[in-house]
Amino acid sequence: MNARKLIPAAALSVLAATAPAMAHTGVGATHGFVHGFMHPVSGVDHILAMVAVGLFAAHLGGRALWLVPATFVAIMAAGGAIGMSGLGIPYVETGIGLSVLVLGLVLMARIAPPVGVAMGLVGFFAIFHGHAHGAEMPADASGLAYGLGFIAATALLHAAGVGLGVVLGKAGSQVSTPLARVGGGAMALAGVGLLAGWL
Repeated sequence: MNARKLIPAAALSVLAATAPAMAHTGVGATHGFVHGFMHPVSGVDHILAMVAVGLFAAHLGGRALWLVPATFVAIMAAGGAIGMSGLGIPYVETGIGLSVLVLGLVLMARIAPPVGVAMGLVGFFAIFHGHAHGAEMPADASGLAYGLGFIAATALLHAAGVGLGVVLGKAGSQVSTPLARVGGGAMALAGVGLLAGWL
């Protein structure tokens, strides 16, 4: 199986493996999916980081357009499973704040590392985001449905970032570079605010 198929398959298998243990009685799968979908889009920290991953992927281009977001989603799913299981990961909120700060700085500086390095970077931060999603799953939600919900929301935020990045790239460097520097700088400041507890 090639990497294009392996990453999404890994994400789904992790969630499927947690479904029997994490399924709860209650109002059903729709309830779980909606709650899972709303978790990433209801926090500025998750929104900024996930859009930044898409922008980063668009900046790198080529295989990174799908490998970088897919890596985030797959590792986030594993982090979500850990959170659903009740196991703790230290410094989750710090990791989330750092993800916004670091990705903002990467975008501001227009850094273009090798694709493998970019995957490792976003994958590291995905653990914290996923754990936060999983740990806040409602008690009466289906674990699988909830996981699919936050995966869907994350994928949409990544797609928004990729789309924005592609549009900016087509506008030319005279437009895209200053906007990326300003936007990345603003994102980095937001990361500082999150770490300091101001946001």
